[in-house]
Amino acid sequence: MADLEVERENGILWLTLNRPEQMGALTVEMRNTILSELEVARSDDDVRGIVIGGTGKGFCTGADLSQSRGGETSSPGRMREMMRTGGALMLRKIWEIEKPVIASVNGTAAGLGAHLALFCDLVIAAEGVRFIEVFVRRGIAMDALGGFLLPRVMPLHKAKELAFFGDSFTAEEALALGVINKVVPGEELEAATKEWADRLAKAPTFAIGCTKRLLNRGTEVDLEAIHDDEALIQCMVMGSEDAQEGMLSFRERRKPEFKGR
Repeated sequence: MADLEVERENGILWLTLNRPEQMGALTVEMRNTILSELEVARSDDDVRGIVIGGTGKGFCTGADLSQSRGGETSSPGRMREMMRTGGALMLRKIWEIEKPVIASVNGTAAGLGAHLALFCDLVIAAEGVRFIEVFVRRGIAMDALGGFLLPRVMPLHKAKELAFFGDSFTAEEALALGVINKVVPGEELEAATKEWADRLAKAPTFAIGCTKRLLNRGTEVDLEAIHDDEALIQCMVMGSEDAQEGMLSFRERRKPEFKGR
């Protein structure tokens, strides 16, 4: 079995981290394959959505430390460049790809693995799953773009609490904070994920991708900039096949059949 299972089914790209004995720890090869698959999916009209999941008791516990030499010091410039081409690049691809991405979190998500889940657009987790900002436990500062991510998905003081102490928080606590979307019994996780994936596969993918861009930028720019962005993007979307189908189906009083373009 491959460490990363890749499957395309009914318009959805499924990426499954398949290292249950290592709690889903990411190897360099897995990360590079995810990057490659995301790059292909970005321009593939047949891909209407993406699901990232795991197997066993771990979703992803971060990078595979057995591949790291650890303890090395480096110049800030070299460290910055190394991090730009590592896990952070994968997270940026997920954040920026104009396709909806679901995290199907089956087990513990720690460090880079927690951020891998939370960088996705929608997060469904099994009951009892734990998220851990594990960095402080290793005596290192938070990375994997946590300084960008956490203040956007939770209150700042809660983000500091989790980052300073490295305590775990459960899926149920994450749901109460609004950090994730849904918590289901473990045996229902696959079905719940497929339900949302199927809905996305039938949705207006281009419109959703543009909406994703607007929402992601919303915390970074002022009202005037968002107003201008919405006008520009809406001009683009209104000329799409799905927008025309949406208007036509409304007039004909029927359910739209979107093609994702």
